[in-house]
Amino acid sequence: MESAPTNFCIGVGGYPEKHFEAPSMDLDLKLLKAKVDAGADYIVTQMFYDNIVYFKFVDDCRNAGINIPIIPGIKILSTEAHLTALPKYFHIDIPEALSSNLRGKSKHEIRKIGLEWTMNQVQELIDAKVPCVHFYIMSSAKLITEVVSNFK
Repeated sequence: MESAPTNFCIGVGGYPEKHFEAPSMDLDLKLLKAKVDAGADYIVTQMFYDNIVYFKFVDDCRNAGINIPIIPGIKILSTEAHLTALPKYFHIDIPEALSSNLRGKSKHEIRKIGLEWTMNQVQELIDAKVPCVHFYIMSSAKLITEVVSNFK
């Protein structure tokens, strides 16, 4: 029996702020390189809120010989609880410029600020010619549809 052609490909996760179990960023990049060498076609990053972190990660990957597309992973901060839950469970940093603007605000204001931050972040990524953007959705896609509709 002959195999049918497919568009099957393999994506792997990458951690711009280092995987929490990795003892160093250098080792984390070596392990990522091993995944790429084993056949990965692209990398999707863990969520991040500072594009400088993503751009540095891409540079570090390129310097390590990783030359496949690196897709930035984005999650909109939409509740004040995200300020503690996301760093605790995903081991990421939230910039002070974002977190200080969200603390103590109403639900509506937090969503507006989170949406605006994401819009600016995505625009900067698009301007930098990223391959595409991956959105992490944990409960509702409503805010993501607002972001995406602005970039059609």
